[in-house]
Amino acid sequence: MSEPPLPPPPSSFGASPPPPPPSAPSGPPPVGATGTPPPPAGFAPGAPGFAPPPGAYAPGPGAYAQPGVPPGYPQKEKIVAGLLALLIGGFGIHNFYLGYTGKAVAQLLLTVLSCGILWFVSWIWSIIEGIQILTGSINTDANGVPLKG
Repeated sequence: MSEPPLPPPPSSFGASPPPPPPSAPSGPPPVGATGTPPPPAGFAPGAPGFAPPPGAYAPGPGAYAQPGVPPGYPQKEKIVAGLLALLIGGFGIHNFYLGYTGKAVAQLLLTVLSCGILWFVSWIWSIIEGIQILTGSINTDANGVPLKG
């Protein structure tokens, strides 16, 4: 049983390439060319008498929260962060509170691993940050949410 021979593949050698597809015109389409009729007079947004359906654009819960605060996110208190920095900031507690975990661990390790020898470095660092928090130079937590108060 022998199979019939396959036909030879089409030869493209010496053949001209197919023509390119027609290009779309550039720029905006002419008026009425989109197939959508224009809205009737007086019913276009911004026209006098145009109003959205009732309840279509009602603000959701938390719509009037402070800008930059995601809904349901608890804002950190500026006073709490400042007092933590001034009172026990040598351990980085204020940075833990604000979410700056890396900076907080650095302050904590500086104080603990030096057996208190370098406590003054961490203390000065926290005093400066406490003043910056209370004066508003540092005004967001680690997530970029503004401090309350």
